[in-house]
Amino acid sequence: MQRLTKDLSAPRHSRARGGALRRGRSSTSPALRRRLAGEHGAAAVILSVLLVPLLGFTAIAVDVGALYADKARLQVAADAAALAVARDCARGACGDMQATAQELVDANSVADAGAGAPTAAPPVLQSAPTRVTVTGSAPREHWFAPVIGHDASSVSATATVTWGAPSGGTAVLPLIFSWCEWQAQTGGGAPSGTTERTIVLPKKSDTGCTGPSRMFVPGGFGWLTTGGATCKATTRIDRRFDSEPGNNPSQGCSVGDVAALVGRTVLLPIFDQYGDTGSNAWYEVYGYAAFRITGYHFGGQFDSGAPCSGEQRCIRGYFTRFVDASGAFDTSPDAPDLGAAILRLIR
Repeated sequence: MQRLTKDLSAPRHSRARGGALRRGRSSTSPALRRRLAGEHGAAAVILSVLLVPLLGFTAIAVDVGALYADKARLQVAADAAALAVARDCARGACGDMQATAQELVDANSVADAGAGAPTAAPPVLQSAPTRVTVTGSAPREHWFAPVIGHDASSVSATATVTWGAPSGGTAVLPLIFSWCEWQAQTGGGAPSGTTERTIVLPKKSDTGCTGPSRMFVPGGFGWLTTGGATCKATTRIDRRFDSEPGNNPSQGCSVGDVAALVGRTVLLPIFDQYGDTGSNAWYEVYGYAAFRITGYHFGGQFDSGAPCSGEQRCIRGYFTRFVDASGAFDTSPDAPDLGAAILRLIR
């Protein structure tokens, strides 16, 4: 009986202790809840304080990024507009520069972009312009920046293009014409027509430019050395360059290389001095002229349109005005103007 009583007394003690613990936890719950509620309020205050700089950083990340993207597109538009206006001016007729600039800005830029009036600057002591500057601008409304007081910004970009006669570069056909032949074909003035003519290459020339011998350099047909790697020749005004002897196209020129030039306008060097013979012959470059190729006969498979036949070697086409922006040629104030112009984007 004693053991039973002892065993029954233990659970009562345990139950009483557990009840006391439960009562203790219950008595502290309201205070804990009040403390937690106070901390929730502090978090809200901190969040509200940090919200403004957070939105500011968002404005920097999003709106400034959008500004850079708009400026890049506007720069492309300004470049295109300046090149278009310069191309017209280099051809001898600037036209409505404002309308041309706005058209190119509209086609290449962001919405609501405008082109300022292009400014054309003439060289010293001359009346014709040789450079043009175009400025484009556009408003940009921000998405997040109004939170920090910036509703909109203005984006702008400026491009300047210069042009002038070519002074040196790489021709895609290693063929050189004489200054006398250029004058005979153009009447001594800037080329402007599209009348096709056949130019018989030196040694068989009938232009009267070669004199009684009908030759410029013995063994030379106007082909320049290329090194044999490509069908191209790099030259510069007032310098001498070697003639490749023989009546076939220069080494490195394939049938396909030459055939691809039919229907294209290419820049070719013009020489005014020459000397020596055979593999030692040379030509001195005077300037560069644009020639539209419509046919040729250089012997063998080098034939398109057969403008001449047999042992003759000739090229058919016409000298024309031409504006080049490919970067293959340089320009210089000292280069003679033979109807070709090189554009340079200098921004």
